[in-house]
Amino acid sequence: MRTVPQRFEILLVAGFTEGAEGPPSAGNALRSAVVEATGDTGASGYPRYAGHGMVADIDPETFTVEALLVDGEELDYGLSVRVLPVAPV
Repeated sequence: MRTVPQRFEILLVAGFTEGAEGPPSAGNALRSAVVEATGDTGASGYPRYAGHGMVADIDPETFTVEALLVDGEELDYGLSVRVLPVAPV
């Protein structure tokens, strides 16, 4: 049985960059935040994660963000989100 990750790092980036070398990092993100599982399920049906002004429903199997609020607001067009697992502390 696979366990659901309790923490993710969300990276807010400016769109998709074709031909980018390697995975995204906090160093090239417009904003990043480590979010932790709240124990709730979001309207999307996926686990809800929150922290540092971000609230997200994330599919823990595919690391897909199904819903996201940043400081209580939806994202502007042209912005994209990447999700990275964070090792347990």
